[in-house]
Amino acid sequence: MRVFVGLGNRGDEFDGTRHNIGREVLIAAQKRFGLPPFVPDPKLQALVSEGRIGKAGMALVLPEIFVNRSGSAILPALRRFKVKTKDVIIVHDDVDMLLGSTKLSFGRNSGGHKGVESVMRALKTKDFWRMRIGVQKKRRVAGEDLVLQKFRLDEINLARKAIRKSCMAIEAICHNGPEYAMNGYNR
Repeated sequence: MRVFVGLGNRGDEFDGTRHNIGREVLIAAQKRFGLPPFVPDPKLQALVSEGRIGKAGMALVLPEIFVNRSGSAILPALRRFKVKTKDVIIVHDDVDMLLGSTKLSFGRNSGGHKGVESVMRALKTKDFWRMRIGVQKKRRVAGEDLVLQKFRLDEINLARKAIRKSCMAIEAICHNGPEYAMNGYNR
């Protein structure tokens, strides 16, 4: 089983913001793969959809807390789904990568992402997978000024392509493992 966690902030005012692209990827994956609707799980402080892609079991987890506290939803999810940290994939925005670029990595530092730092503190390790989705503009903007901005009309297509590519990577991870998925996702 693999557990995918989409970082983002809950609430309508955060829909469509760069910080929420991780959540948007998992919402798109749930629809694309015909998984059950997300349901609230109070113990995890998250919305959860469980299902299968082929023979591979998976859970999609959307923490219902602010990004910088995401770690408090992760540890209970690992216990509930009985997985190790190497079976967790955190899907999140990355302000150091240009919009539309993607990268799958394992065991890396947080890069200053407060949500990832929260996950590392909760798990007491950095040995988990991260699907990083670039949200930076061509003309660099400071991360704290960028993450709560919504995508402009001329950026929406790039964001949608990154979301589709991320869904394909989720499918590849479930069928063949994250090492295999890296080949296509990191290009």
